Amino acid sequence: MKTFQSSVWSRIVLIAFLALLGGCASHAVGAMEEGTRDEPGPPTDLITEQLIAAERAQREQHVNKHIVHLIVRDPPPYTIDKGDVLSIVVWDHPELAGQGTAASSAMADMGTPGAPAAGFVVDHEGRLQFPFAGVLTVAGLTEEQARSLLTRRLSRYLASPNVTLRVQSYRSKRVYIDGEVKNAGLQAINDIPMTLTEALNRAGGMLPSADQSRIVLERGEKRYHIDLRTMVAKGINPGKVLLLPGDVVRVHSREESKVFVSGEVVSPKALTMHNGRLTLNEALGESGGISPMTGDARQVYVVRRTGESTRVFQLDARRKGALALAESFELHPKDLVYVAASPLANWHRSLSMIFPGALTQAVSVTRP
Repeated sequence: MKTFQSSVWSRIVLIAFLALLGGCASHAVGAMEEGTRDEPGPPTDLITEQLIAAERAQREQHVNKHIVHLIVRDPPPYTIDKGDVLSIVVWDHPELAGQGTAASSAMADMGTPGAPAAGFVVDHEGRLQFPFAGVLTVAGLTEEQARSLLTRRLSRYLASPNVTLRVQSYRSKRVYIDGEVKNAGLQAINDIPMTLTEALNRAGGMLPSADQSRIVLERGEKRYHIDLRTMVAKGINPGKVLLLPGDVVRVHSREESKVFVSGEVVSPKALTMHNGRLTLNEALGESGGISPMTGDARQVYVVRRTGESTRVFQLDARRKGALALAESFELHPKDLVYVAASPLANWHRSLSMIFPGALTQAVSVTRP
């Protein structure tokens, strides 16, 4: 009888003790929540079909905004500029051959291996000198236009001159390729239009670590973001993106495009995006999913930094069709996916912080 009464009394003490602790924990949690209510946080947008459609439309508008300024359907011919070396031949007049001065002619006279033949250098003012023709301004002219100009000048002294003019060395116009390519560096623009595809091929192609969705073209004060994957999907040929002299093309690494998953998931980790694409469903799946013991499926958040502000998106994974929404919601680089703890897990942790070991001791009282 005493053993039975002792067991009953122990259970009553346990219930009263847990009720007391629960009240203290609730009061403590309420106090913490009350303290944080005064600090307004960023607004939270629920992940819905309408939100996903709006995000997709905004992403396509952003891509079109950058691409429309870069696409050139009919690239213009190469125009001569300062520093180019021209090869000029007047047929049946060998006395006019080899009269040009080039920076490389001295090297050729010294027998430097691989030195190009002497030609006519376009000076810093875009001009060159030719016998009988005098000083010609050729900067900004195509090869055909420069040949016609020289022919008209020579026709004053020669009967029906037959002139051949071509660019011997392209030295005036260059672009710079940097980042995840095999051979980064300067690429000279020649008579073949320097498109984005041509520039990447000349650089040896992109490395396996390259993120094809994050190619940045810097042109003066402007920056254009190019997503090759999206361009191909939209039927836009990257070979139509024409580069201009002085352009800088940077191919970013996949390591710079990571998404961070933390909170109540099985394996919190940093995930690398697949050429700029990673959905919320894929991020949760690669992290082992929501923890069945402590995770609150109603509170799956995506925190995104956009310029000077922060946006927060919330998914209720317990609702019907939530998995389809998570699969359609595309993440951005540097996004943070956070799964909140369930109310029971929060209560247990708050209790453990207030009374370390108290719950374990209380439970041991009921054991025979």
